Amino acid sequence: MVQEKLPCSRRDEQARAERCAYNAFQLKACRARILLSCMQKKLGACAGMDPALPACKVQKANTADNAETTMSSTTTDTASSVDVVLIGGGVMSATLGTLLRQLQPDWSISIFERLDSVAEESSNAWNNAGTGHSALCELNYTPQQADGSVDISKAINVNEQFQVSRQFWTYLVEQNILASARDFLTPVPHMSFVWGDKNVSFLQARYKALSAHPLFSGMEFAQDQAQIAQWAPLIMRNRPAGQNLAVTRSLRGTDVNFGALTRLLFTYLVSTPACTLHTKHDVHDIRRGSDGRWVIKVQDTRLNTEREVKARFVFIGGGGGALPLLQKTGIPESRGVGGFPVSGQFLRCTNPDIIAQHHAKIYGKASVGAPPMSVPHLDTRMIDGTPALLFGPYAGFSTRFLKNGSLMDLPRSIRAGNISAMLAVARDNWPLTKYLIEQVMQSHNDRIKALRDFIPDAQAKDWELVVAGQRVQIIKKDAKKGGVLQFGTEVISSADGSVAALLGASPGASTAAPIMLTVLKKCFASKLPEWEDKLKQIIPSYGQKLADNTALCAQLFDKTTSVLGLKEA
Repeated sequence: MVQEKLPCSRRDEQARAERCAYNAFQLKACRARILLSCMQKKLGACAGMDPALPACKVQKANTADNAETTMSSTTTDTASSVDVVLIGGGVMSATLGTLLRQLQPDWSISIFERLDSVAEESSNAWNNAGTGHSALCELNYTPQQADGSVDISKAINVNEQFQVSRQFWTYLVEQNILASARDFLTPVPHMSFVWGDKNVSFLQARYKALSAHPLFSGMEFAQDQAQIAQWAPLIMRNRPAGQNLAVTRSLRGTDVNFGALTRLLFTYLVSTPACTLHTKHDVHDIRRGSDGRWVIKVQDTRLNTEREVKARFVFIGGGGGALPLLQKTGIPESRGVGGFPVSGQFLRCTNPDIIAQHHAKIYGKASVGAPPMSVPHLDTRMIDGTPALLFGPYAGFSTRFLKNGSLMDLPRSIRAGNISAMLAVARDNWPLTKYLIEQVMQSHNDRIKALRDFIPDAQAKDWELVVAGQRVQIIKKDAKKGGVLQFGTEVISSADGSVAALLGASPGASTAAPIMLTVLKKCFASKLPEWEDKLKQIIPSYGQKLADNTALCAQLFDKTTSVLGLKEA
């Protein structure tokens, strides 16, 4: 419709009227803000600073009228106080935000991501060191004991955690928060592959121990080379005769595209009231304010402006970047904690014919001194609907804590409180140091030689090197050794539960849901009784161990398989 053109006098009169109306609106808004500020101060003084009980609603940043609709834009809210701040646009923040939105829908949430879109660091499908971790095939979760037996306790724990993630995703599909799991979850067989008499004996013992457990039901073992060739033709083609080989296979395995999942969860979050996502926003300081709330100093790198946001609860889920921010909080629990960065590299197949011949995640045994995240595997992945084939990871070393971080990340993380632990780790971990040096010095042909343990006729021309994400392993003080290097993840939180950070790496994203449940337990203990019924709706096994309840284990596995659209791979 073409708007009717008004005469000058009428246009001037209308303009004056609009200005008067606007000024009147601004005056009313100003008075309302002053009144709201006074109310907040009074309520805050009465309610205290317990993050589990926000004193008042201090931000309504994302109503139905202004909800953000993209994953790479900056919201326009100007409120300086929220209930929850999530730092980092990865799967951990997305998972915690989604849980909090179910449990406490009236809380306001602001999310800050330093890059121009979410899921670009370790959650990205190309940056994961491994996907779909459920201990079905990862041999480092089942160490062999001196008597030849195999300890499966860690494998049971990791698998049970993955079942919690499956239950969480099932709830999201049932609630139409996720339209379908097919966008991020694909059935892919998980296999273990070893050669040599000693390793074959180990795999037999591992299979015997695991296959008797309900969480690992249906696992298969094979030494017959014709059978192995049927399951995984690439690893047997042109393989020299006479080798003693063995594999296990589980059709319960999956591939998880955590980048896709992360984007879906953030799309949901920003569609809800009082939730804002700010990309290209770099958090560079966190301190406790005089009123007990946390003051987050954040820079908008797009506009080159800086502002402060107050929050009653802060989660630092910035992957490798979590450690420096945790240190800035100054909480006693952060003292003495350091980090050791390890980068990952993969060979990526560029030949579609070869990719089409393989459909499995096949894990071998790690080299002596290698970190757990460096267990070699031939890995089928589904990335945005397209199959990919990778082999690795090969370790690298960089002083960056993030793939898109600074070379000064490691030096800047050294403090008086953690330097002794870091020096002790350097002294006591020569095998790891030697391993990293050897890995960094490898040529492309050296890497292809390692690949040929899995694909005997692999050709260098069919593979290219890609750099994956950074992992920062935890260094902590130790009374006996001075310092120890920890593999795994750990939630470090303040005594009052108002701030928490996730440090470490493997098993990582696959266990995001149970890790975030740990955050809830550590930081919102007073709210758990109120939330219990809802948590049991989200995670039906909440408060129980599937390993101790065979019937519940089978029931929930069947349900999640059905709802998530997973049939045996």
